[in-house]
Amino acid sequence: EFNAIPFLNADGYHSKTIAYSIWHIFRIEDIVAHILINEDEQVFCTGNYQERINSPIITTGNELVKQQIADFSIQLNLKELYSYIFEVKASTEKIIKGLSYVELKKKVSEERKEYLKSLNVVSNNENAIWLIDYWCNKDIRGLLQMPFSRHWIMHIEACLRIRNKIHL
Repeated sequence: EFNAIPFLNADGYHSKTIAYSIWHIFRIEDIVAHILINEDEQVFCTGNYQERINSPIITTGNELVKQQIADFSIQLNLKELYSYIFEVKASTEKIIKGLSYVELKKKVSEERKEYLKSLNVVSNNENAIWLIDYWCNKDIRGLLQMPFSRHWIMHIEACLRIRNKIHL
């Protein structure tokens, strides 16, 4: 069920798989929390999660479309994907709890933006590259709102649509 793609040709977040959506939500959270907000190492790297999850990519997955998403999802080790999401969740909560009010107004520096680009965690594909400017034009407060809240809501709602379609 995590690999099912019942809305393959639809427009919208529900045109993905549940496995992809989980990957995508937490890759973005890991990248934003650690590279842009805390300016430290991603959980993905420190936990050797590319190998553990068996992922062919290190990116957010925005560059994948249709059958590529299904093929990607099939490859993932879901047990390790869950380990990853729980570790990202815990690290993000720790980062957020440690932020001061003044830090919420801090903008992403040009140096940090260039560093993000150098990591290749956002694909150069037109479906993905816009993310860098989108994130880096926000302050920390804006990053907490999107992707840490609204982004989740959009993808979880899509996962529920997928689940409901599968269980008709």
